[in-house]
Amino acid sequence: MNGAIIPNTPIAVDFWQIRKCNCARLFFLSHMHADHTVGLSSTWNRPIYCSPLTAKILTLRLQVDSEWIHPLEEGVPHKLNLDNIGMETMTVTLIDANHCPGSVMFLFEGYFGTILYTGDFRYTPNMLQQPPLNSKTIDILYLDNTNCNPNLVLPSRQEATIQIKELIRRHPEHDVMIGLYCLGKETLLRDLALEFQTWVVVSPQRLQLIHLLELEDVFTTEEGAGRVCAVDRSAIRRSRMIQWNQNYPTIAILPTSKKVKIQHKDVHVVPYSDHSSYQELREFVAALKPCSIIPVVKSNMCEAYFKEFLRPSQKTLSNVTVPVSVRGAMMKRNCRRTVPRLLSRHVPRGVVFELPKNSETLKVNKPPSKIHLSQNKNVAPLKGRFRKGLFNSRVCMGEH
Repeated sequence: MNGAIIPNTPIAVDFWQIRKCNCARLFFLSHMHADHTVGLSSTWNRPIYCSPLTAKILTLRLQVDSEWIHPLEEGVPHKLNLDNIGMETMTVTLIDANHCPGSVMFLFEGYFGTILYTGDFRYTPNMLQQPPLNSKTIDILYLDNTNCNPNLVLPSRQEATIQIKELIRRHPEHDVMIGLYCLGKETLLRDLALEFQTWVVVSPQRLQLIHLLELEDVFTTEEGAGRVCAVDRSAIRRSRMIQWNQNYPTIAILPTSKKVKIQHKDVHVVPYSDHSSYQELREFVAALKPCSIIPVVKSNMCEAYFKEFLRPSQKTLSNVTVPVSVRGAMMKRNCRRTVPRLLSRHVPRGVVFELPKNSETLKVNKPPSKIHLSQNKNVAPLKGRFRKGLFNSRVCMGEH
């Protein structure tokens, strides 16, 4: 789980374990990957602040009641109350995190100073050239340290995409399985479809998401319609590779910076990452010059790599003075909705089923088994080279 309760504040980011955060009253969601939504479900009943796209995905995937979802426009400071009487406020600004659809960083400004929470992000120099990061002094930086390893050298996503295209060109007669989590890298799939003039076969769940992104019409759920297929990452294993290749020559590609044990000669790992590389992190921290750094991934300490870039300061979250009104709001336990108790006592009498007079057989309209594809002059469907049952894997949101 990657999330945090910011000490001496009522702010929680990507943290949904209510029993461990009774002091929190403002909950922020950076993006919809599974390791940032642990504990978040359809029963959630507290305000959530997130990007407009994440709000749509949250409703689609977890069915959280829209009453609790508060989408905030990116790049604009939003004023929020920190107590129950409007005496103490803060501003929060959402910044594109360049990680996955809907992902954002949060810039908090209030009595606690200025805090930048990156969540998961892939750094680009443009982030520091535009407001608000081009004019802010950061006191505390919560940093995505997933790839904070001096020995791990990563290409840009553009360079990694070129590597994947070259790999596919070396296998012109092969089907291509792209192993992905259930959110992210949709633009990579789009680029492959346009490059090789083929439909990309995806699961119905991913197609729902793609409709929200309003990408080009190059995706279908019709198995056998295209050469490239996006499958759950867990499906890329030895037994499935043997099965696929018995029917048709097939390669699999895992676009990830993680270490992966290769179990089949036709599985290829390409270091395509949605997290900042070590060199990108150093450039980011050197430009911001925060007073302190707190790693988002708790198991991977990284502060020592950036000491030379930190500004001296006596202010820390541990010695922040919490305003009285905020302290009172934090001490007050979050209210939960309760179901009213029945006033009269009910004695169960069993269950009786009665058929109505002149009963008729109910007719249920089944959903169509295939999505009718729109005509696209630039993309020609290919005929039945795929096997059935590609999308039987569990539905998940993925981590990276």
